[in-house]
Amino acid sequence: MRPTTSHQVLQPSGSSQETAHYEPTGQKTHRFGVTWRAILIGTALTIPNVYWILDSAGQGYPTTISLYFNVIFCIFIFTGANLVLTRFVPRVAFQQGELLTIYVMLAIASSLAGHDVLRVLIPMIPYAFWYATPENDWVDLFHRYVPDWMAVKDKTFLTEYYRGEASLYHWEVIEGWLTTTLAWGGFLCALVFVMVFINTLVRKQWTEHEKLSYPIIQLPLELTSVGKTNLLTNKMMWLGFGIAGAIDILNGLHYLFPNVPSLGGRLYDLRPFFTQKPWSAVGWTPVAVFPFAVGMAFFIPLDLSFSCWFFYLFWKVERVFGDALGIRGMPNFPFTDEQSFGAYIGLFVIAVIATRKHLAQVARKIIRPDEGNDSDEPMSYRWMVVCLIASLMFIGIFCNLAGMSVWAILVFFGIYYAISTAVTRMRAELGSPVHDLHFIGPDEMMPRIFGTRLLGPQNLTMLAYLFSFNRAYRGHPMPHILEGFKLAERTRMSNRRLLIAMCIAIVVGTFGSFWAFYHISYIEGARDWFAGRPFNRLQGWLTSPRVPDIPAIVAMCVGFLITGFLMIMRIRLFWWPFHPAGFAISSSWSMNVFWFSIFVSSVIKWIILKQGGMNLHRKLIPFFLGLILGEFIVGGVWSLIGITLNMPMYRFLF
Repeated sequence: MRPTTSHQVLQPSGSSQETAHYEPTGQKTHRFGVTWRAILIGTALTIPNVYWILDSAGQGYPTTISLYFNVIFCIFIFTGANLVLTRFVPRVAFQQGELLTIYVMLAIASSLAGHDVLRVLIPMIPYAFWYATPENDWVDLFHRYVPDWMAVKDKTFLTEYYRGEASLYHWEVIEGWLTTTLAWGGFLCALVFVMVFINTLVRKQWTEHEKLSYPIIQLPLELTSVGKTNLLTNKMMWLGFGIAGAIDILNGLHYLFPNVPSLGGRLYDLRPFFTQKPWSAVGWTPVAVFPFAVGMAFFIPLDLSFSCWFFYLFWKVERVFGDALGIRGMPNFPFTDEQSFGAYIGLFVIAVIATRKHLAQVARKIIRPDEGNDSDEPMSYRWMVVCLIASLMFIGIFCNLAGMSVWAILVFFGIYYAISTAVTRMRAELGSPVHDLHFIGPDEMMPRIFGTRLLGPQNLTMLAYLFSFNRAYRGHPMPHILEGFKLAERTRMSNRRLLIAMCIAIVVGTFGSFWAFYHISYIEGARDWFAGRPFNRLQGWLTSPRVPDIPAIVAMCVGFLITGFLMIMRIRLFWWPFHPAGFAISSSWSMNVFWFSIFVSSVIKWIILKQGGMNLHRKLIPFFLGLILGEFIVGGVWSLIGITLNMPMYRFLF
């Protein structure tokens, strides 16, 4: 039999914040939910949260996993304070819907500020002009393809930005950044608005009709519950919290004072044990157990957690066999990135097929609105289509003015939103703790599929700038938007008000991140982060044109077919243990770090279900939530100490 999963193991907690309830008479009554107070607080907290992320260099990277510790930290503080308010001043206490509104807003804003979006985009805006030299010849290669409104080009103006010890708050400085900030900020807002509208399109099917487990929302859902069942009053949770927190305190002290012993907290590489060929081809294989990763993996269905570590080892075995057969000399063998790309496209196709009937119903409602009622949706389907088309047109016009061909725009964003939808569906159904997809976005794959000559220098230059939100997909905003709608469905919040809160978070999070990065840069000197990679890559494309990469294209097709095969086997054979999503995510960089924690968690969960069944599984849920919460809170404290003292501290996230 297929391993037992944890789908829907937690019940909705607290419904006193319900915004719309139908009485027996059919009349709708309104209750608490997404209040303007919550939206205002969420907006106010957005700025310090994006500042925390952008100033946390060396202090941990919250957005590199599916659940952000900075957001959980804030909600933990709010929930603790709310327990006091509930007891002594119940009239001003927050309802669960308000706390979850704040959570959703902070999660979306953090995604935009995070490690793979604005933290990459903002440094890229001036990079190609500040670092242009006679040696790299960027001036002659591609500077003429970059419009003035898209980049800051004046080296004299950029001197204080890169050197620091200056101030952002002079009009001539603000004016110098204003055009590019508004242009890129507007583009990024439109990019994420499209995600909101796509999620609106599939929301009812994926949050109400299909029984998807949404493992990532379990902690915020239980943490924010009101009444006597609050997670913070659970002794089992505090046991897990104490274990994880004590480990992080010990490791943090060890970081500051090496004489203090540590308990894990670092990666142990198995590669030195494999020195002889072909075993040496195994590459970097770290082993570590992170309490929060064990806790998060506990809520993953067993077939996915098994597939994650199984296919991770499968890739290692494939490398060893390739070396033994003498084909490791082939560039990029075994084409793990390309196979993963094909796998994600396969997941997108599977998601569309599974949702086809709902999409047909939506199409009928758009054509003939009188056929159905969409009043419970975040917005009417007709308005959703209008806004979706408007956002896509804005994106298309932006890229076309930047020099990108219409066909390249359609292909690029078709691939991008297909991968985004696949990640969102996978998170909703399975709750993978990581999904980074390093270097397999459309900016990498289009030159491999079409070759650089067909794309041409203008398209290639724009692909370099679009690298900013395609470097990796770890902190992708789209899954958080759908999870916000699921939280609304579980706690009966107002979808329409939540949509307003999301849009505010997108705009404030975007432009707040620009401000935070500029502010920090003019004080400390700008950090380049990964801004150099796309321009070095562009230099290589322009100086050494490439033809379509046939082996890479074949590998993409193989990944797509393997994903389809695994899904067909899951449908036909109930006992089939291999999940296509596990195949897709197992090759990611982050799986190197967390595969062993997932392995440990899956073994523990299998033993619990085997020996104690679902009853024991439910009883231990607070303990595993405590493991996540303990490491997030103590790790968050270490991060804030590091930011306050401006010195590196222990970090539990690599």
